[in-house]
Amino acid sequence: MDAESLTQHIEGDMEATSLPLSVTADWLDDGNETTGNQFQQPDWQVALWAIAYSLIILVSITGNVTVIWIILAHRRMRTVTNYFIVNLAFSDVSMATFNTLFNFVYALHNDWYFGLGYCRFQNFFPITAMFSSIYSMAAIAVDRYMAIIHPLKPRLSSTSTKVVIALIWIIAILLAFPQCYYSVTAYYYPRTVCMVNWPDDYGGKHQLSYQYALILLIYLLPLLVMLVTYSIVGRSLWGGHIPGEASDHYHSQITAKRKVVKMMVVVVVTFALCWLPYHIYFILGSFNRDIYKQHYIQQVYLAIFWLAMSSTMYNPIIYCCLNQRFRAGFRHAFAWCPFIKVSEEDKMELQHTHTFRVTMTRSNRNNASYTRASVKTNSTSEPNAAVKAEANNKNNRGTPHHETNSPAAKLMEHSH
Repeated sequence: MDAESLTQHIEGDMEATSLPLSVTADWLDDGNETTGNQFQQPDWQVALWAIAYSLIILVSITGNVTVIWIILAHRRMRTVTNYFIVNLAFSDVSMATFNTLFNFVYALHNDWYFGLGYCRFQNFFPITAMFSSIYSMAAIAVDRYMAIIHPLKPRLSSTSTKVVIALIWIIAILLAFPQCYYSVTAYYYPRTVCMVNWPDDYGGKHQLSYQYALILLIYLLPLLVMLVTYSIVGRSLWGGHIPGEASDHYHSQITAKRKVVKMMVVVVVTFALCWLPYHIYFILGSFNRDIYKQHYIQQVYLAIFWLAMSSTMYNPIIYCCLNQRFRAGFRHAFAWCPFIKVSEEDKMELQHTHTFRVTMTRSNRNNASYTRASVKTNSTSEPNAAVKAEANNKNNRGTPHHETNSPAAKLMEHSH
């Protein structure tokens, strides 16, 4: 996740390890030197890893930038959930841009080429971006919970959503600050390393407490929140009985909500699975540092790190596969490709903003206008025409009015 992770999980013993070297303050004081870089890999391995990591960067940047454009450029897409998706996409594209490439280059030969300033940034920003990503997912889960389980309670406004996003970033910055503050670069022939020089060295109370706090705050706790909220939402959407007399609109809204929840559950599960090996790797290393001295551990680390970084590229693919509006947006964004066609239905998905309430209101007005015209036309020829027309008018108003004020319609109205 950060440059410190590549250098600070072993103490000394350069002869026994082929992992990206772990450097500690004690080791630097010993004056150990080496005449070559034992972490140099064959060119064919470097080429394969370069292709694998380049795929992450290309797909992540292209996909997440497109997601941000789809939401911000189309008014219909600017919902509370989608604002958090924008924040999630921004965190992912930032991780891919500022972290993946540089840490990959460092992990290849354990030689830091980018100076002290970027060393500090590299140890700081990934924690910030990861915190922002997973708490954006948690915020979406809570928002879906409130919309579906408590539909009559006030929802977050656009301004409130932006305030929540700002608070997420502020807390993320504060949480990541210690790694930035203690970051240093150290040179010992022939390599330069980027490390976090904790007050009591790596493996001490400060480092271990911080590492466990990170795992709790940016992995276990938000996943627990999402597990609880999505379990309750899932039981409500799939376990509840839909009234037989419910309108077609009610059924369509329930279906739409199920699709959104399915999409976000897939996003959360993907994130959790991608980062799980990474956290396990460093938890095991905290108890047994000998695992870092295994012969193929450098390749194992590169694979684990690739899986963790790949979490930044899956979300746009998930949105495109599981959400019709995002699929229409992607078609619109890539309409310049000769094999992609934008249909009228795709344009309607992104441009229409009429809600159920507006449709019902206009329907009522049209019915009322039609009734008044009938009364005026037939009043001279049929004495009871006005009475009949008024009765029809009441009937026409009655059904939508009853439907709009039913509990089911209220739920849809408040949670849309």
